Amino acid sequence: MSGRARGRARGKPRGGGPAPPPRRPGEEEPPIREEPIGPGVSRGRGRGGAAPSEEAPVAGSGRASLRGTTRGERKPGAPAAPPPTAEMAALSVGTGDARDVGNKRTRWVELNTRPAHASDKKGTSGAQVSLFTNHFRLESLGRQFILYQYWVSFKPEVDSKRVRIAIVKSNPDIIGPVSAFDGMVLFIPRKLDDTTVFTSTTTFNNSPVEVTIKFTNELTQGDATSLQVLNVFLRRALFTIGMQQIGRDYFNPNAKISIPQHKMEVWPGFTTSILQYESDVLLGVDLKYKVLRNTTVLDMMVNIHSRSQSNFNEECIKALVGEIVLTRYNNKTYRVDDIDFKKNPQSRFETRDGSLSYVEYYRKAYNKNITELGQPLLYSRPKEKDKRGGRDNPIYLVPELCVLTGISDQMRADFNVMKDMAIHTRVGPQQRYDTLSTFIKQLSDNADVNTEMSNWGLKFARELVRVSGRALPPELLLQKTCRFSYDARTADWSREMRGKQLISAVNLENWGVLFTTNDTAKANDLIKTMQKVGPPMGINLREPLKYRVGEDRLDAFRRSLEAAIKPQVQLIMCVVPSNRKDRYDTIKKFCCLAHPVPSQVVVSRTLNKAQMLMSVATKIVLQINCKLGGEGWATEIPLKNMMVIGIDTFHEKKSQSFGGFVASLNPSLTRYYSRCVAQQRGQELHHAIVPCFAACLKKYNEINGTLPDRIVIYRDGVGDGQLPVVVEHELKQFRNTFEEVKPGYLPKLAFIIVKKRISARFFMSAERSLSNPPPGTIIDSVVTKPEWYDFFLVSQSVRQGTVSPTHYNVIHDTTGLKPDHIQRLTYKLTHLYYNWPGTIRVPAPCQYAHKLAYLVGQSIHEEPALQLADRLYYL
Repeated sequence: MSGRARGRARGKPRGGGPAPPPRRPGEEEPPIREEPIGPGVSRGRGRGGAAPSEEAPVAGSGRASLRGTTRGERKPGAPAAPPPTAEMAALSVGTGDARDVGNKRTRWVELNTRPAHASDKKGTSGAQVSLFTNHFRLESLGRQFILYQYWVSFKPEVDSKRVRIAIVKSNPDIIGPVSAFDGMVLFIPRKLDDTTVFTSTTTFNNSPVEVTIKFTNELTQGDATSLQVLNVFLRRALFTIGMQQIGRDYFNPNAKISIPQHKMEVWPGFTTSILQYESDVLLGVDLKYKVLRNTTVLDMMVNIHSRSQSNFNEECIKALVGEIVLTRYNNKTYRVDDIDFKKNPQSRFETRDGSLSYVEYYRKAYNKNITELGQPLLYSRPKEKDKRGGRDNPIYLVPELCVLTGISDQMRADFNVMKDMAIHTRVGPQQRYDTLSTFIKQLSDNADVNTEMSNWGLKFARELVRVSGRALPPELLLQKTCRFSYDARTADWSREMRGKQLISAVNLENWGVLFTTNDTAKANDLIKTMQKVGPPMGINLREPLKYRVGEDRLDAFRRSLEAAIKPQVQLIMCVVPSNRKDRYDTIKKFCCLAHPVPSQVVVSRTLNKAQMLMSVATKIVLQINCKLGGEGWATEIPLKNMMVIGIDTFHEKKSQSFGGFVASLNPSLTRYYSRCVAQQRGQELHHAIVPCFAACLKKYNEINGTLPDRIVIYRDGVGDGQLPVVVEHELKQFRNTFEEVKPGYLPKLAFIIVKKRISARFFMSAERSLSNPPPGTIIDSVVTKPEWYDFFLVSQSVRQGTVSPTHYNVIHDTTGLKPDHIQRLTYKLTHLYYNWPGTIRVPAPCQYAHKLAYLVGQSIHEEPALQLADRLYYL
């Protein structure tokens, strides 16, 4: 295995599940391709089980006998057992997720970040709206739900966890009909004596074992450990109704949707969780789709070999490293970290019973016959949870037995593929409501699930939870010579601002345009149209210097850039034949590092339709104005001397991560100072906060003659598991910076976590069916967390499917602002993203920080020149 080869792999952004269908023009992105080709395949975080590794100790079938090594006790990287029986699968669901029940490493313990003064986190503005949410209440049957926790010991000691579980489960007359037991800690819904002792026997040799059960704790329904046990039961119930686990979620293979024309299939499923919310324990359910391709990894390798035999190894690494694959024999997902071209299915690994080849292993364990004996093996590093379980060795996978998940860059760029998939995955509010209602009915009506629920003393409500929201009024938008509002249903003002002057316009007097010979006519038409649409916006464009690139080659573009970029040049525009990533990267590196100057890249195919040229040119001129330091529009911001900061992080898969840091510089929050810092792979931003934040404060003071009195920080890209790092490190770094900038300086500060990857959805009752809530809808009760100062905001409008809200969690607040003020400010900021004349899903500073970090992480790979920091050059 070659470390050098691993380093060649491309980095991909985060994400999961099927990609959305193509955006309508301008929806959070302009029609001009101002990013590199292919944002990458969405990723799911798989939970994959073990597969053969270099030193796998178990080669047997792993059937449900209670002897030998168990799943939780295998050595690192051991081969996975074949599909279990229904009884053992249900057991494995229970024990696998209850592994840490009762100890300190409990997944559901939430960090309490609610400021002491936030006794009431509800706002008051806006009109009341009645909504449904995708949650169901968990109700007790006739009594308060109580879970009793016990410690179980054995005499003599029993090493196998599976044997310990079998011993306890075989005595229902003592522990009761239902239980959750991980081999040491037992949870049951009934109270035993403080110490209960009984004798049982093992199933394989009938040896007597003395079992001691000691009472340790009593848990209520909302307790963190109790919630974890309930989630274990929920997973078992999903298995009972025929769902199959892939990664973290459950899917229905019997309802799979085949899309044969694209050689892919879509498995519908659900993502579920039981959590404590404001006053109730709720089951959250959302629809999930797993995209599987009907071709194996070996098929892809064969295609690569037919195209490029001389560079086969490099092409395979480029195409496969970073992808997520699924092994059909056990429905586990793995990330491909490398390809070992020195190994093949005939390679052998050591087991407890001796040496075994991969061919022999898969034939015995899964009844799979491997036909291509010369194929290299895929290499997957163990996940963090595997390492915690003691499995440190790499996992090797046979390409013939793996299928790719997700969507390739080529598929993503194919309009027909995205359109055909969106038919099945883009689900509207009414259809989503109906699907969720059918799901809860199927779960509640299943006899086995119903019996076990009754034994636990619980049941799921049949109706979705109702919540009360508030729809904020449309904002008043400002331009240089006018004020206007917009249609509250669409939150789009492209028509209202047409032909009106921008707040601050920068004339384009000295600029250059590069184009290939074939694109000469398109480039000239674009220039003329830009000169026509610019003056009504207040922007005058002089005739640019034109540079014809002789050949579509990187060195030819580089030479033309060197000729075009001069000290007085304001901007370079490149009309390129296609959205090749290497060409785009070359242009951006040259213009952001070697010769700092704003640049605009336009793919020529966006200029093909003459009837669309005026619209495209308008968006390009608006974008260029922002890149030169101009401002598009504003909204009324009553707070004065305030700085707003947006932070996001882009994690490049193979090397560095990059943090985007964008801070406002003026009272109307329309001008920004941007910094991007490199970090080690996977590192969070707190190590680089001080220099970035200090530079922003100094720039603010330079422009305004004073430091800000109030600072509001929106931090994107933080999962719940990273919240302690942000609270303990990043927030502290911000506060420490104040004293470094100016002794005694202590402004009022609010720190808000922004989360887009959430499963919460909201539906509003319409005349005949459910619809999406209007833009500006706030939800700050029922489905918020009691330990957080949080709220949901639906800020954008969508034409298809169900709108996704954004979750905001205020983890620190000394600003003195009321909840209503923070909510209103957040909504106002979603109006100020200059790539789209409409509201977006997150505050504009967060979107700017995302764009900056993404550009640097995908294309530049170095911190951009500081000469560009006071302009939005990355739009």
